[in-house]
Amino acid sequence: MSLNIQFQPSDKLDKAYLILEGQLDAIGAPILEQWMNKSNVNIKTLVLNMRDLDFVSSAGLRVFAKGQKLMKQRNGQMLFVNVQPQVKKVFDIVKAVRISEIFTSYEELDAYLESMQRESDD
Repeated sequence: MSLNIQFQPSDKLDKAYLILEGQLDAIGAPILEQWMNKSNVNIKTLVLNMRDLDFVSSAGLRVFAKGQKLMKQRNGQMLFVNVQPQVKKVFDIVKAVRISEIFTSYEELDAYLESMQRESDD
């Protein structure tokens, strides 16, 4: 199965949600990379819902690294939600993603984003 990307609209212009489904491998990685490169420069928070992502290869990890770098250049962040155990294990092994960027649900993610916004308001 190849990679399917669904864009999920956000109520905020600086936030984007992507639902990833399938495999992020040598075939799927360029698809995600192309989307990130063409994404709106106003996006500061990119949330990847990985509930239906079954597999990540080294090509997929490179795209995540490039995406994190791109978001950092925008003074933003790339966050991961609903990561499958087998994908999280890959993250843990290669230390590709900080644990603070992985969330088990949208509720947990929203609580984190709310606390970050409160800190910046203080």
